[in-house]
Amino acid sequence: MRRIGVLINVKENDPDTQARVGALREGLARLGWVEGKNLAIEFRSGEGDIELVRSRAAELVKLAPDVLWSSGTDATTALFEATKTIPIVFVNVTDPVAGGFVSSLSKPGGNISGFTPFEYDIGGKWLELLKDCAPRVARVGLFGDPANHNFNGFRKSFEIASKSLSVEPITVAVRGADDINAGVELIGNQPNGGLIITAATFSLQHSDLIISSAVKRRLPAIYWNRYHVGRGGLMSFGPNIIDLHRQSASYVDRILKGEKAGELPVQGPTKVELVINLKTAKAIDLAIPPSLLSRADEVIE
Repeated sequence: MRRIGVLINVKENDPDTQARVGALREGLARLGWVEGKNLAIEFRSGEGDIELVRSRAAELVKLAPDVLWSSGTDATTALFEATKTIPIVFVNVTDPVAGGFVSSLSKPGGNISGFTPFEYDIGGKWLELLKDCAPRVARVGLFGDPANHNFNGFRKSFEIASKSLSVEPITVAVRGADDINAGVELIGNQPNGGLIITAATFSLQHSDLIISSAVKRRLPAIYWNRYHVGRGGLMSFGPNIIDLHRQSASYVDRILKGEKAGELPVQGPTKVELVINLKTAKAIDLAIPPSLLSRADEVIE
């Protein structure tokens, strides 16, 4: 019986959490690792609280599992700080080199490797797609977590793209619900505003607040994850996050069979997807251009 310690940032009963961990389990089962037969999984959730994430990481390390697995930057940071010996497989960490987790993408070194969802130029691509969707957009707020190293990377490409697209770039640092409310108010108090929601724990923990606030103020918004569009967000552009979690089982399998985490190259997504919610577009009185609809990988009606 081999043991895996699983740590995730957000609430255990959240549908997105269940989908991510379910994809890991599915991927492991395909490779012959079946819970209760030859595999035990110790699951911990940080419930969106950074101190609780650290506490749960310490709990998992004390159990001394064969492999640790994390989803998201906060969870990965907590495990990485807690052990330099137990192998760690991460998913959904943007730029793990800048984050200090690995020496390089090709040769991570140490006890960690995994799967990254983005390169920083996607910040400019989000703005470009938002402008294609809502051509009148002139002021756009980039919502991100200042404690997450990815925010600066997204911001740079966002600000570069804003110059060529004649958009006023506004960065909104989000630490909690109050910052979300203040940021939406800031962008929505003048006409032709728009939102970009970057990858961070807050975007999942407060997803319903962000989506409902954007719709209420009739602000077109683009999200990093399809999950938000399924819950009523206007559009998203990014990799299939659930598929990345499923793929991560391959690294867990290889480590359990004797390979070293630090010798496994960090992998990126093989495909990014554009998802559009027409029901939400109608709710904010936005007509999606046919040319953009034709480029969408999925249209929710």
